Amino acid sequence: MTRVLIVDDDPGLARALAINLRARKYDVDVAGSGADALKLAARTQPDAVILDLGLPDIDGTEVVAGLRGWTTTPILVLSARQDQADKVAALDAGADDYITKPFGMDELLARLRAALRRAARSPVEAPLVVTASFTIDLAAKRVTRDGKDIRLTPTEWHLLELLARSPGRLLTQRELLREVWGPAAERESQYLRVYIGTLRRKLEPAPSAPRHLITEPGMGYRLER
Repeated sequence: MTRVLIVDDDPGLARALAINLRARKYDVDVAGSGADALKLAARTQPDAVILDLGLPDIDGTEVVAGLRGWTTTPILVLSARQDQADKVAALDAGADDYITKPFGMDELLARLRAALRRAARSPVEAPLVVTASFTIDLAAKRVTRDGKDIRLTPTEWHLLELLARSPGRLLTQRELLREVWGPAAERESQYLRVYIGTLRRKLEPAPSAPRHLITEPGMGYRLER
């Protein structure tokens, strides 16, 4: 069965959605907060997510970003927010579709079917990347070492996340620079040297002899477990 995660703090609406989806043979999970949604998604790995933006703990766009850290699962935003800026923010964060409330159930189901058809059928990446020295939780955007949280800046996290999503694979300097700093920075290789050095000091047991954040001279970087 296709598994759908509903994320909405309105119990009545969540129940109505669940009833309609189960009647059409979907397997359904429900979360009432952003934190619960991220935990449930990591555990159950849904085939699609239907997400409200107005959650009681964190904004729905942060949930979208958290999911996009490790999965390509289709995300359909279902929100009362009709402002164009809200729609752009959700789509830029990684949402696949945006549906405004009130909505028609038939339209929602059609959009869900379309999103599932478009979805890549590649295996879902594990939300946890465990190395011999530290653990990266892609869903929670968290790094721990020796049981303690390691504080990273947004840029440090973005760079580490890219490497963690493809452990063992070489990512070119240009690819990393484009993804983290934008196309205009594709030749600024000094950015990578500075930030990789900072990550090594925070994460490597011996920063001067790294065993996880590996440089391939003249080419790029890779993460080894």
